[in-house]
Amino acid sequence: MMVRNEVLRTLRLRLRWFDPESEADQRFIIELVNDPDWIANIGQRNVSTCEQAEAFLRNGPVAMCQKLGFGLYLVERVEDGLPVGMCGLIKRDSLTDIDLGYAFLPRARGQGLAREAAEAVLQWGWQALGLKRVVAIVTPTNTSSIKLLSSLGFADEGTVQMPPDNETLRLLGWSAAQA
Repeated sequence: MMVRNEVLRTLRLRLRWFDPESEADQRFIIELVNDPDWIANIGQRNVSTCEQAEAFLRNGPVAMCQKLGFGLYLVERVEDGLPVGMCGLIKRDSLTDIDLGYAFLPRARGQGLAREAAEAVLQWGWQALGLKRVVAIVTPTNTSSIKLLSSLGFADEGTVQMPPDNETLRLLGWSAAQA
């Protein structure tokens, strides 16, 4: 069964566009961006109400998807439709290359779901969008994310200073030639 706004499907996961008007999507975003690991590794987003979540989705993932045809997608389990994370491609003004981004709720970690979603996004980016190179940025202390990216074929390329506060992040790069 095809779900409205579905972009990708794997054996266990469905990746679809966020619906900023959906209360379920709003509540999911509130839970995700207020997870302590999100705050520690990505940053505080000050999203605690459905109205703030709607604006966050509309001005972030949805706007990028509408403008570029790709962005961050809601990741849900095929078996029951339960939202477990988000994953997708991001075009940041401060990076030359397209960036792989992902975040998963604690209940979805340690099951290979982030890897499954990221592999599907990289394949899709290569085959559908013709991307030859993708990067990822990660806080230096986020060892689980660095390990996942390395297992996907990303290589350490040093550090990068990211606006607005010039935070130093690790930069990793992936090449379709290595896939």
